[in-house]
Amino acid sequence: MSEVRVCVLRIEGTNCEDEMAEAFRMCGAAPEKVHLNQMTGNAPAELRRDLEDYDILALPGGFSAGDYVRAGAIFGARIKSSIGKRLRDFVDSEKPVLGVCNGFQILVELGLLPAAEETMTPFPTAALYNNDSGRFECRPTVLRNDSRGRCRLVSEMPRGRILAIPSAHAEGKLLGMDADLADRLEDNDQIVFRYVTPEGNDADYPWNPNGTRSNIAGICNPAGNVLGMMPHPERVMTRFTHSDWTRGYSSEDGDGKEIIMSVVRAVRS
Repeated sequence: MSEVRVCVLRIEGTNCEDEMAEAFRMCGAAPEKVHLNQMTGNAPAELRRDLEDYDILALPGGFSAGDYVRAGAIFGARIKSSIGKRLRDFVDSEKPVLGVCNGFQILVELGLLPAAEETMTPFPTAALYNNDSGRFECRPTVLRNDSRGRCRLVSEMPRGRILAIPSAHAEGKLLGMDADLADRLEDNDQIVFRYVTPEGNDADYPWNPNGTRSNIAGICNPAGNVLGMMPHPERVMTRFTHSDWTRGYSSEDGDGKEIIMSVVRAVRS
């Protein structure tokens, strides 16, 4: 099969694009770091890119546009105003979209998540708010795959799988326009990852670093091809970048590789 092409989209302030591109490269894909200006035509002809030429869109972490207004708000507005229709078509064609940390925030600002009623809502229906601690939290976190089958991007990962994936964010508390968001996501099988303790139990702070209800760490859209998550799988692609790597391990692969590989396989399958 021809190579899987990945667009790692960035603007000023994005700072995890190198790790994201390398993560996909380690999983056999062909990533390219693309500035939004290359998509809008505001670049020399030889540097211009078209979203439809890619198989996967990845929105990496960082502090796009300095997190002014809200984290991800400016990047989301720039995407929607310039390539919004192409992005909607990309999602409607069932191609995978992955947003990590700031990328998750951008997907919510775009209206691609939670997107309960349409592909991309005109206005955000949720946001990632300040952590309950009131500070930036950079710490080991543990996730459990709670998807019951809707999310195609983790379809080959066993339900209940426990993964050690680090978090690093100041605004990771998912809140909706109404207080029932977590219940609706649960009923619709849109909750993909939850924060848990290392033993797999319900998490309190610090294992839930932001205080989000129902320990939500990652959600998907109703179609199952858009996944947003706060923790960073691209930072633990090998066992040697795990915080406990000296304590013994059976494989040199890190837990993050299972997530990125699952996204790539969603295209190949």
